[in-house]
Amino acid sequence: MSTYKEIRGLKVRDYTTNPDNPIEGQLWYNETDNVAKYQIPNLLASWRTGNNLNNSKLSRVGGGTQTAGIVFGGEPATGVTETYDGTSYTEVADMNTARYSQGGNGSQTSALVYAGNPGTVALAESWNGSSWTEVGDLNSARYALFGFGADNESALAFGGYDTAARAYTESWNGSAWTEVADLNLARFSLGGLGIATAGLAFAGANPPPGLKSETEEWNGSSWTEVADLNEGRSQTFGGGTTSAGLTTGGQPNPSTLTGKTETWNGSSWTEVNDLNTSRRYPGGLGTSSAALAAGGGTPSPVVASEEWSSTQPVGAWSSASDLNTARYTAADNIGTDTAALAATGQSPAYTANVENWNGSSWTEIADVNTARSNAAGGGTTTSALIAGGYAPGTAEEDATEVWNGSAWTEVADQNTKRYGAAMGAANSTSALYAGGNGVPTGSSAITESWNGSSWTEVADLNTNRGDFSGAGTAPAMIVFGGYTAPSTYHDQTEEWNGSSWSEKNDLNTGRREMGAGGTYTSALCFGGAEPSTSAKTEDWNGVSWTETSDLPTAIYGHVGCGTNTSGALSAGGISPGYTLATNTWSGSSNTTKTISTD
Repeated sequence: MSTYKEIRGLKVRDYTTNPDNPIEGQLWYNETDNVAKYQIPNLLASWRTGNNLNNSKLSRVGGGTQTAGIVFGGEPATGVTETYDGTSYTEVADMNTARYSQGGNGSQTSALVYAGNPGTVALAESWNGSSWTEVGDLNSARYALFGFGADNESALAFGGYDTAARAYTESWNGSAWTEVADLNLARFSLGGLGIATAGLAFAGANPPPGLKSETEEWNGSSWTEVADLNEGRSQTFGGGTTSAGLTTGGQPNPSTLTGKTETWNGSSWTEVNDLNTSRRYPGGLGTSSAALAAGGGTPSPVVASEEWSSTQPVGAWSSASDLNTARYTAADNIGTDTAALAATGQSPAYTANVENWNGSSWTEIADVNTARSNAAGGGTTTSALIAGGYAPGTAEEDATEVWNGSAWTEVADQNTKRYGAAMGAANSTSALYAGGNGVPTGSSAITESWNGSSWTEVADLNTNRGDFSGAGTAPAMIVFGGYTAPSTYHDQTEEWNGSSWSEKNDLNTGRREMGAGGTYTSALCFGGAEPSTSAKTEDWNGVSWTETSDLPTAIYGHVGCGTNTSGALSAGGISPGYTLATNTWSGSSNTTKTISTD
């Protein structure tokens, strides 16, 4: 709930209820409910899963931007260097001296590394975009220090440890290091951000009393104490400038990791959304609006990265008209949030019933020929198909039916009977049917392609699974989630490129029987069982999944469809009993919040 402090200074108007179309930031008083309300902005600062490093190392450092960065070194001692292009990491030339807990800064084409372990060294190396060259040593050998600078021509190295925590600060001019004014507080395993002439040092350790929250600002000649972090910690990282910075991760005590993220506005720190995975010593780079937390420890070294954006879209679910027939495990992915079909399912008996959604209400239309549940579907309200499923008497189904806008027609059967598969289809003449259960028992990786008249087996999925979802069409689709008996809930995402499957970044939460819709570059996954029933919603941007606004009610086995993350539909399912409920998603809708006047 927003507080009065968050919205003070805004103009307030009285309304009998709520305004029809409130704009972002609008504040009003609802006279009927006797509460103040606020329309929140349609943006959210958050972390989303990024692509993995090639090497799992602790204590890496980095430089550059979220789309053109570099990370290097790490524990166990290594000289490995990787560049990031906004999509993937590439190994390039190693440093001359393997080390960890080193200082470093710069960009993808001009960087600097200095000091570190093993052996507590003062060695410095310069990166020119293709190789490392040894340059002038620091005056004081140490490790667990931090540094900042825009390139290999200017830098500031500060803090660290040799036999004790140090306040040493040294400035690099492109050829030599010069001792300058010390930090006010000696510390090691600290964070920092900025350039050689203007930056921040924060956090770190200096026992006793231990972990620090103190922040100091460098003005080019001296350090000044400024506002503390909200959470003291060590082994964090930072990015940005003295007017707009970011820090995340670390250890708030010797036995705990944190994903806490704080932003700096030039005078104070504000807590924002945490990392999805708490970690220590992430290699970090970027700014307060677009950053990368690469690798680190959880507590063991990991390759997983996360990307920060200060402008992630915020969407919202809203209630809509109920189905006429409550159903579970209907064929989904037929249509959009404004024009869709809900076909077959259990209600609780196996049904052939089909309903048409026109954007505001459901209407019963022509039944399919074979009653079934757990079928896969795809297409539009005028050209669609369903295939497979589970039917009384025959168990697994291979029957395929196509829809022409007025009637269902039986066509060629699949090669392998199964149910709980995922389908991608733009219309009734082109489809991909992947995975499923019952071949003859258990989960499958089998994939079949539909050409409008027959099914052909193509390349298998990388992971056997059933009860999962997909988004996209036959030439290009993704599948995600699912279940393999007796108790494996999958989070894997795979992408089809027209000839084969490749693994992509995982869902944040593994689950089965969720709703989904969209394309291989923009999709939404919502609800499901993990094993408890879930309301979680995640959006896919073509690279990774991000958690966003939950469904109003936890649900699984529901109809899902949509064109992309801007619009989706959820209908039916179990929540916990069979439900008629329909909800629509708008990725561009703002959300109204009731305001506390505390």
